[in-house]
Amino acid sequence: MTGEESFKKIIDMLVELKDTSELMIDLAYSSILFNSNELAQEVQMLEEHMDNLHTEFELLVLTRCIQPEESKNFLGLIRLGVATEKIADAAAQIADVVLRGLEPHAVLKLAIKEAEETVTYVYVSKESPLVGKSLQEAKIPEETGMWVLALKRGDKWIRPKPDTVIQAGDFLIASGYTEGEEDLRKLASNKRHKHHESKHNRCYEKVKHAEWRLRR
Repeated sequence: MTGEESFKKIIDMLVELKDTSELMIDLAYSSILFNSNELAQEVQMLEEHMDNLHTEFELLVLTRCIQPEESKNFLGLIRLGVATEKIADAAAQIADVVLRGLEPHAVLKLAIKEAEETVTYVYVSKESPLVGKSLQEAKIPEETGMWVLALKRGDKWIRPKPDTVIQAGDFLIASGYTEGEEDLRKLASNKRHKHHESKHNRCYEKVKHAEWRLRR
């Protein structure tokens, strides 16, 4: 492996560490908000992946032939890697609250009870109209009122971006309005019934209202 190739691999691994740690935080907060053992368990599994990835990252950095003038920059890369590991550990501690069955604070319980949102986990069949579309093209929030938090492809977790292309066999973790959960399942399995236009309008209005609140 040339010096340029090893440096590119180091950067790619650092990006994966960052994306995975951010994904873990998203899933951990969702697991505690919706008291989801399934999401909490996924966070724990990702922590093991992060431990292995971080070790591989540090070994790659340390074994690369570094010139004296490069040492300071590579030390910075190692510290960034450590920071992502700490974020992942914090996410695992959040998820552990759910796995241990600890009683949530009364305020949190009330918030969960009053919430209109839910978290769902759906499988994308090969017949689904989502296959081959990017998340931006799929317009899942507009169609269902659900937002994709994470995408699992085989053993790999992907933090979704607008240009992320959905493939058959993917699992989507999404959160959003309860009434949109079944719509997303049918969309992912290509078993959708014809929606009444007013239902689409209600979902769309809720999405726009949520976006407006976030911008305030």
